[in-house]
Amino acid sequence: MSAPWNVRWQVFRQSRANVAGFLEGEQMETLMKGSFRVRLASLVVGCAVMGGAVSGAQNHEDEGWDRAAAIGYLDARLTWWMDWETAARDHGTFCVSCHTVLPYALGRTMLRETAAPGAIESRLFKNVERRVMAWDQILPFYSDEQFRVGKTAESRGTEAILNALILTNRDSREGLLSDTTLRALDNLWALQTTSGSGKGAWPWLDFGLEPWETSAAGYYGAALAGVAVGHVPDDYDTSPVNRARVAELRRYLQREVDNQNLFNRLTALWASTSMSGVFTLGQQLAIKDETLRLQREDGGWSLASLGLFERLDGTPVESESDGYATGLVLHVFQEAGLAVDDHSLSKGLVWLRTNQSNDGSWPASSLNRARDPMSDRGRFMRDAATAYAVLALTGSE
Repeated sequence: MSAPWNVRWQVFRQSRANVAGFLEGEQMETLMKGSFRVRLASLVVGCAVMGGAVSGAQNHEDEGWDRAAAIGYLDARLTWWMDWETAARDHGTFCVSCHTVLPYALGRTMLRETAAPGAIESRLFKNVERRVMAWDQILPFYSDEQFRVGKTAESRGTEAILNALILTNRDSREGLLSDTTLRALDNLWALQTTSGSGKGAWPWLDFGLEPWETSAAGYYGAALAGVAVGHVPDDYDTSPVNRARVAELRRYLQREVDNQNLFNRLTALWASTSMSGVFTLGQQLAIKDETLRLQREDGGWSLASLGLFERLDGTPVESESDGYATGLVLHVFQEAGLAVDDHSLSKGLVWLRTNQSNDGSWPASSLNRARDPMSDRGRFMRDAATAYAVLALTGSE
């Protein structure tokens, strides 16, 4: 991948007269340093910290949050999900969900006590690998026969994206894509839409459930595909076939961004931090500014403020700060390189450090109906909140 916008943000800060500046040639090669993504944090070592922002690594004892409790919560929830009868699928596998499994795969990696994954994380990877390698024989998570016409294609497209993201995120720690991950990417591209208004995107599950499974969530799914692509080595898209596929994804994200709610645009901003050319610098700054205007007085963000959401049961959507929105915003902005010198972001990190529950989780509630927050289904949003809070907190170290 070429330089993400966090590099261009640094150029912008250095010379406001050239807001569209890009780094090129030998300067770019120096910055890339062989990594998958350029992190602005690595460019500002030794710079003064402005606005009371968080800087530098912290000892675990002084983090202000309970890392062990977060590990315990996430591991317990994934174990429950993997053994839950409703999540079971054929070939001895389980469904990979947007609310519990995907966030776990992203967040739990940052909490490892050793380089290798533990037993629970390994079981998740084996599940994904089994489904990837048996792709032509294995049944979709949801089929036309079980539900209604269109669900097989939607399910396949959704799973292909989630599988690719989970495996590329895992492999990015090692700097080398496994054969299974390459197969997952092949599965992904084989299902990319090649015509019509959705050209460049994928079929995506629509059960009318916010914020991940609606007719509008296809953009969110394409943005996640962009995050997955951003994890791959820089030479992955040099072949004509891969270059064309990535270009179609980039054009889709560009073309449809103005039709999206802020939740979807934030996810696409995340993709743009490692997949160059998705947005102009002006578009990126507009998303940042709109998001910062929605920060609550207590320092957090509310998921309800990131879109026009209405619950199916008619109850009001809860509007207080929550761990999912706050963790997502902070993680995306950290990936963009802003957290090192932004006072608003340091306030958000304080909110996360002071709002972890006794069980190790962070609060969040359903956008679809009022649920018992202590029930297994009622914890789905809390599962996502906890994983994204972990991403934000570990990203600030």
